[in-house]
Amino acid sequence: MSPESVIEIGRQALLMTALLAAPLLLSALAAGLLIGMFQAATQINEMTLSFIPKLLVLAAALWLGGGWMLRVIVGYTESLLLDIPLLIG
Repeated sequence: MSPESVIEIGRQALLMTALLAAPLLLSALAAGLLIGMFQAATQINEMTLSFIPKLLVLAAALWLGGGWMLRVIVGYTESLLLDIPLLIG
């Protein structure tokens, strides 16, 4: 196994992590921004006000994108497992 193949596998793993985390992180960011603007406009300074809406947005994003995320990670895992003989020999 060459150092280049190890670096390539690590690069693919980091890319896969970013690809899978992005929908959840971006939806939480958007929800936090909207809630923050609402809190600033109404001058409600309650820290726990943003928790439940963010949780609901994350659950909705996971429900909507969960199937896609599962297909992506299963495809990546299958390709990684099928490449094991090529990496060893």
